[in-house]
Amino acid sequence: MTVTSPTRTPQEIRKDLPADLSASIAVFLIALPLSLGIALATGAPLQAGLVAAAVGGIVAGRLGGAPLQVSGPAAGLTVVTAELIQHYGWRTTCAITVLAGVCQLGLAALRTARSALMVSPAIVHGMLAGIGVTIALAQLHIVLGGTPQSNAVANVLGLPGQLADLHPVALGISVLTLIVLLGWPRLPGRVGRALRKVPAALAAVATATAVAALAGLSLPRVDLPSWRSHALPELPEGPVLGLIAAVLTITLVGSVESLLSAVATDKLIASERRTGNRPPRADLNRELRGQGAANIVSGALGGLPITGVAVRSVANVKSGAVSRKSAMLHGFWVLLAAGLLVPVLDLIPLAALAALVMAVGVQMVNITHMRSVTRHREILVYGTTIVAVVLGGVLEGVAIGIAVAVALALHRLARTRITVEQQDNGVHRVRARGQLTFLAVPRLSRVLNQIPHEAHAVIELDGSFMDHAAYETLHDWQESHLAHGGTLEVTGRAGSSARLPGTTSADEFEAYDESEGADGSTGAGATGAGGPNGPGHHADRSRRGTHQCCRPWTPWQNHCDHRPAGTRTVTAAAAAEAAAAATEAEAEAAAEQAASPAPRRRGAGQLANGISAFQRDTAPHVRDELARLAREGQRPSQLFLTCADSRLVTSMITASGPGDLFTVRNVGNLVPLPGAESTDDSVAAAIEYAVDVLQVDSITVCGHSGCGAMQALLSSTPGAPVTPLRRWLKHGLPSLERMASRHHAWARISGRLPADAVEQLCLTNVVQQLEHLRAHESVARRLAEGTLELHGMYFHVGEAQAYLLSEGEDFFDCRVFDSVGQHA
Repeated sequence: MTVTSPTRTPQEIRKDLPADLSASIAVFLIALPLSLGIALATGAPLQAGLVAAAVGGIVAGRLGGAPLQVSGPAAGLTVVTAELIQHYGWRTTCAITVLAGVCQLGLAALRTARSALMVSPAIVHGMLAGIGVTIALAQLHIVLGGTPQSNAVANVLGLPGQLADLHPVALGISVLTLIVLLGWPRLPGRVGRALRKVPAALAAVATATAVAALAGLSLPRVDLPSWRSHALPELPEGPVLGLIAAVLTITLVGSVESLLSAVATDKLIASERRTGNRPPRADLNRELRGQGAANIVSGALGGLPITGVAVRSVANVKSGAVSRKSAMLHGFWVLLAAGLLVPVLDLIPLAALAALVMAVGVQMVNITHMRSVTRHREILVYGTTIVAVVLGGVLEGVAIGIAVAVALALHRLARTRITVEQQDNGVHRVRARGQLTFLAVPRLSRVLNQIPHEAHAVIELDGSFMDHAAYETLHDWQESHLAHGGTLEVTGRAGSSARLPGTTSADEFEAYDESEGADGSTGAGATGAGGPNGPGHHADRSRRGTHQCCRPWTPWQNHCDHRPAGTRTVTAAAAAEAAAAATEAEAEAAAEQAASPAPRRRGAGQLANGISAFQRDTAPHVRDELARLAREGQRPSQLFLTCADSRLVTSMITASGPGDLFTVRNVGNLVPLPGAESTDDSVAAAIEYAVDVLQVDSITVCGHSGCGAMQALLSSTPGAPVTPLRRWLKHGLPSLERMASRHHAWARISGRLPADAVEQLCLTNVVQQLEHLRAHESVARRLAEGTLELHGMYFHVGEAQAYLLSEGEDFFDCRVFDSVGQHA
């Protein structure tokens, strides 16, 4: 069940207009100098930046799928656009922009937006960093008072000559711009807090412009020609393949940057705002469609290529924008400025704009991104992409980055560490770390052949994949080793016995089962005298590990009984029968053996084994994230209230991780009513803490099939002795009454009726506990504010299927739990 705020009324929309108006002005003040600076960096007419900013705000803002994303000319396309202008001229570049917009519309129609996100983040961040380096090198020449060269290498080679021929006036204005730009966000005190409301980019350019104008400095300034002479596109001229490559480059780079910006904006909104005042999540295919339409319009009107701009989108969200009207209004303000503020814009020194864009380029080499790719061992991909973009161009750099990423992935797939160790008890332990493919067969064969024929061997496979070639090598060696009198055990990562991965065909299973002992241990001699410690040495571990269901919970086996079928149920009659057929001493031994077949590992041993597996296999992967949570504190998005049943693993059925869920578990997933007799304040305290302190966005009550608490409620009899359990289950009596009442809607699973009375009560209990939740003051208050959602959930243990409670009632006045598929 989901409780949300009602549909927005016209009055509420008008109420939000001041917030959108304020945010649009803040974004406009950032966009105006940046649009002029990017146009300057590309070598395009300066009006082209203003055209792209206006069209990006109005067209992409209206048609796009990310309501709070702001589009316009972006630094990510600066290098590409500059190269196109040098090769084909400005008017042909406008035509290429139009064609790129058409391609984006085609990609949106094919619903391929999500596919653009499959590119490795290391490649994307490397591409943007390479573009930033190229921009910074080019603008540095203008900052020093010169003219940029045609490419990054030429700009580096030309720096010594430029430094020898400095222009002090241009350099002074550039330095002033950078000082204000970097120092503005750090202004102290109450006055500084008030001044910081003005964007740093605008303050820097305005300060430099004012100083240059008041001091009467002579240096190049913005020169916006008449709109009557504004250049419009012409039919493309040049090699067909070159034009196609240009269109594809604009399409791919612009699309990826826009979609990544949309996703980042969604994440920012989720972290900044609560449920009640969030806009809808981004529709990426619609966003791509809006970007395509904007590029068509911008190119047709003589504007720069358009993409989603992260800097402006962040400013839009942080300024309190509520809807897409903010982005559209920002485009309208740019349009007015282009028509009415030309005399003011003509006062801006080009050195100030160059310094601004150079700072943007430097910021594109993000230290946070570098740390992230280093942590994920992709710094090679990141660095290679940067170098390739700087030296060869964007398209070539991305292609080389993809090639390196693929090569690195193949290397990791093929990289396998195989070692052999002879232990003190004579056991030869072979460890295979990584994926076993045909590439590892020579090393695997060489290591296996080092094991003496009559020795006991333990093969520890620590990987998720084994191809046919590796399987055949292991299988053939196994048959040879067993034929020569040796013994063998194949184990998984946690030391539990397992079949060889890859035994899928019937003949392979048959061949493998021939060497399996009656108790499930692997190898013909695993329980024979040939073992190093006599009969039954490996019986316990093999019994625990031969079933695939044990992974990844191999240290813990209580969820699955792997004892042989003949020993699972031992009755007194069976023990007596064994005693009658033997001598007294033998009877005692037989009865003891019948009553205690193969003791299973319990208590501290299981716990230590499980902790050891966590420290070895999981802790290295989650340590950084847990360290972050330790520093920042918990910020869960949901309170998850469920049963204490051991079969419910909340993180598994919700695919959640550390910091995601604030979980409360009790017998029967019950929520005592406030003030009820025998109230347990621990549940109410957890609800209050989650709702008022942690400010969770939603609460989920999750029931499950075969709930013992519900069975106890159904079978309870009046007059039974009062125990702590029976006292607690009194909180479930309203669910029992609801199920029997004719005045309440039934609950059922979509497509079928409840299997029995227990399942009916389990479903009804979820609905009833949601009613109990609404009686809590903190929950009722947040629901009234529209900042909290309530959800009902039912998990069928036997089917491993989750169901969510839908809104309203069906045709038969039933509350329906709908199944959740793989692509929900």
